[in-house]
Amino acid sequence: MTVRRIGIVVGGGPAPGTNAVIAAAVIEAVKLGCVPIGFQDGLHWLAQRYTDEQHEMTIDEVSRVHLVGGVMLGTSRTDVAADPALLRNTVDALRKLAIDGLVAIGGDDMVRSAIAIERESVGRIKVVMVPKSIDNDLAVPDQVTTLGYETARHVGVQLVMNLMEDARTTGRWYLGVTMGRPTGHLTLGIGKAASATCTIIPEEFGPGPVRLADIADIVEGSIIKRRALGRRHGVVLLSEGLVERFDPAEVEELEDVDRDAQGNIRVTEIDLGRKVINAVTLRLEKRGIKVSVVDKTIGYELRCAAPLPMEAEYARDLGFAAVRHLVGGGGRAVVTLQDGAPRFVPLADCLDPVTGRGRQRAVDVTSENYQVARAYMVRLEQADFADPATVASLAVAGGFDPDRFRSHFARLDLQLSPQR
Repeated sequence: MTVRRIGIVVGGGPAPGTNAVIAAAVIEAVKLGCVPIGFQDGLHWLAQRYTDEQHEMTIDEVSRVHLVGGVMLGTSRTDVAADPALLRNTVDALRKLAIDGLVAIGGDDMVRSAIAIERESVGRIKVVMVPKSIDNDLAVPDQVTTLGYETARHVGVQLVMNLMEDARTTGRWYLGVTMGRPTGHLTLGIGKAASATCTIIPEEFGPGPVRLADIADIVEGSIIKRRALGRRHGVVLLSEGLVERFDPAEVEELEDVDRDAQGNIRVTEIDLGRKVINAVTLRLEKRGIKVSVVDKTIGYELRCAAPLPMEAEYARDLGFAAVRHLVGGGGRAVVTLQDGAPRFVPLADCLDPVTGRGRQRAVDVTSENYQVARAYMVRLEQADFADPATVASLAVAGGFDPDRFRSHFARLDLQLSPQR
């Protein structure tokens, strides 16, 4: 089948570098004699069988957008695989417009829609997906970062460094809640690069629900340990994905909280930072310790930033390879770069057979990458409880006697990292 008309569609949240993918796809499509068609607002209008929200894209239109943030075509979280009628509408609209190939730019929430479109069209519409997510959580090979992550981390590091300086200057603590659902890649990447005092991600707790008290234990321990070291300030980062691990019985808001088009909890509806601050400061105040803690959400500022040059280059490689693959007859694939060359991962490999949704990769807390991050955090570890002199110092800093200090943090033992 000859590919003559290539659609370009963006799904999920904005991510730096998306415009560079669009630009590269348009330029390469035109050079190969194809017609690139840009669809506005992701799959939203197509799912209603509207065919007006699209236009033929030109090289002049995209020639200077590769270093521009945001998404020039707009985006949406419409999941056409969730409803047979929406899927039929989408394929009918694409067929009406004579689309032969589709470059779908998105993350785990785009995977099943991309597979469904190619399946529903009986292969007449070939689909290549470009992995885009500041969360870096799509289940592509481990060495592959998803588009947008590096720039989002860079911007996040700049914000956290400013908070760290403010904390030092004013003698206070900041508790930053960082975007990234449901995994902790972005939070850990920012915290490790900025050398935040402590970074807490969902994966470190293992399977099962996470209690608010579990998080408060770690934050309180970090504050006490810093006080024992003569420091009255610091920055702790929490992954917003922790909210999804909370037991609804403990956090009443989870029962009625809004959810997005994919059924995910809108984690910004849960004030994680304020809940942790209240729990920690109440504990400390009962023991006569006054600590100023300010919560800060770090999220939407990261999504539409102008891409770093390396990420703009990465994006152009992905867009180029996606169009080449379609024109060469390929489809039902995710394009990645490995060892400097394009590698195509079957879309089916990125689909969770149980949930039917895009598979997500979690942070490997047994990896050296994570262990190095832990080694540079200031938080209570097993070694702190082995030396009586250290226990005594920590107890004084926390307003305890040594025995009470040990019993207070006894439940923390299961979360402590192994001896290194």
